[in-house]
Amino acid sequence: MTTFDPAATRTGYGAIDIVVNVFTPEAFAEGRIPTDDRFRSQVRTKEDDRRGVSIEDYLRKMDRAGIERSFLIAVRCGDLRVRGSIEIPYEWVRDICAKYPDRFSGLAGIDPTRGIAGLKELDVAIKEYGFVGGHFYPHWFSEAPDAAIYYPYYARCAELGVPIMMQVGHCLVYQSDRRLPSVGRPMTLDRVAMHFPELTIIGIHLGYPWTDEMISVCTKHPNVYMAGDAYAPKHWPQQAVHYANTYGQDKFLFGTDWAVIDPERAMNEMHDLAFRPEPLKKILRNNAIRIFNLRDTPA
Repeated sequence: MTTFDPAATRTGYGAIDIVVNVFTPEAFAEGRIPTDDRFRSQVRTKEDDRRGVSIEDYLRKMDRAGIERSFLIAVRCGDLRVRGSIEIPYEWVRDICAKYPDRFSGLAGIDPTRGIAGLKELDVAIKEYGFVGGHFYPHWFSEAPDAAIYYPYYARCAELGVPIMMQVGHCLVYQSDRRLPSVGRPMTLDRVAMHFPELTIIGIHLGYPWTDEMISVCTKHPNVYMAGDAYAPKHWPQQAVHYANTYGQDKFLFGTDWAVIDPERAMNEMHDLAFRPEPLKKILRNNAIRIFNLRDTPA
């Protein structure tokens, strides 16, 4: 078993990556990867990684990057009755987390087309499997985050006391023969935050290209946060870096969206952005501990 070495970081503590996909050879073999080779070329996935990376090899990437814990998504990409939709079963992520409890936590992917059955599955994921939050992709369901179809899941996450994250901003073309609508304007979180003040909401993917809009929603609502993932840190918009380094330092989290961004690259570039020490520690670690209630993880 790979063991995290805190000395691997230049900051003296292990980072927490809140957005990581199961991108293994097994997932490829079962047709559970939602992207095609064209997409992987577009985001410049390393040639050696393009057909999947084992969990053990990914742990070695984490160690080299100085990442102590990653949140693995049991992702649900679209209605399974529609060709091209896929899921990573909750049980896959549960088993990985059980094998490496000090390195991984699970996120429950949400498919709102499953109705009450999906809510029951979410209960099991949080209460029995120990997952730390919910996750969904609005574009895979062609409905903006403030659509009524998601509201039962918002209510359930609020009841369970766990955050929910969703991609906001535009979406790319993940499969050449299927194009999805960019329905995730960050401002659509405004009404959700008002309707569910008890719910912790995280807009991932920087809200790009509407990053200013994402920052404005975070500033307005105490229960809305944002994450820098899916874009290499050196390409983060300047206003996002300024927000994370100053008045938004308690509202910003770090992620990679692996296999979109390699963790070693992400961490190297984070340290090149000249963050002040206290905001950097919050972004890379302490905000995730607080927001996801990681009680057994020292700050």
